[in-house]
Amino acid sequence: MITTNEDIAVNTTSKMKAYYELLKFRLSALVAFSGAFGYSLAIQKIDWEKIVLISLGGFFITGAANIVNQIKEIELDKLMKRTQNRPLPTGRLSVNEAATFCLILFSIAFYILFFEFNYRAGLLGVLSFLLYGFVYTPLKKVGPISVFVGAFPGAFPPMIGWVAASNHFSLEPGILFAIQFFWQFPHFWAIAWVADEDYQRAGFKMLPNNGHKDLRTAITMMIYTIFLVPLGFVPHLLHMTGINSAMIAVMCGVLFLSQTFYLMSKPADKAALMLMFGSFIYLPIVQIAYLLDKI
Repeated sequence: MITTNEDIAVNTTSKMKAYYELLKFRLSALVAFSGAFGYSLAIQKIDWEKIVLISLGGFFITGAANIVNQIKEIELDKLMKRTQNRPLPTGRLSVNEAATFCLILFSIAFYILFFEFNYRAGLLGVLSFLLYGFVYTPLKKVGPISVFVGAFPGAFPPMIGWVAASNHFSLEPGILFAIQFFWQFPHFWAIAWVADEDYQRAGFKMLPNNGHKDLRTAITMMIYTIFLVPLGFVPHLLHMTGINSAMIAVMCGVLFLSQTFYLMSKPADKAALMLMFGSFIYLPIVQIAYLLDKI
């Protein structure tokens, strides 16, 4: 069989698309934004070159962790509707191709964080990669402890950004970590609630309270969300941002919390779906508000 230039072009395009899907671009981009947010909040003068670099470091380390996750869950991804068409379950990419891509991404991120910034930011990046790929991933079949563990690498990006800029740990990156840490519990559990049927096919046990979609689970989600209301004001108290963004963050926290109350009143998929979308909106609005207020 003769291979034409057109066939080669089609195969190349198909491979490139598969590599793109492997990255989980939207998730990696959100992490990159959080890292750039933390970096920008810590500096006095905008340095676009460094902002681009910290964004790339966060994007690549997250992409590498996502690939580890997909390599370890190939057989499980085949069981779920939402993941069965990913590059590895469909065979569009081999494990070796995915692993090589992962190594390249990790190496670039490692160089950026350690050598363009500092070893503290680099160590946080490596810890984030290891926790997500090798601890959180297998724990998904154990129980909701996975959500607690996964919240750590998920909350590291703004801290990594701040530490990359300042080269030290302090209350400021700690509060950025805390906001994103507590945000992840209602975020993760809302997704797990909506995707529960799919998750059960793979044996994932993400929801608290023995995995029941009921009032107890909704109350648990509400309890974690409460923390976001006072935490949103703390960056102002630490003189990181102004009062305007603090009020916006508190207001967003109250609105987010009200969605958990709605889920408590009507513990059903529709309310959980609304909470899930609310979680997607909350974090970027709050982070953008903090940035604009600082500027």
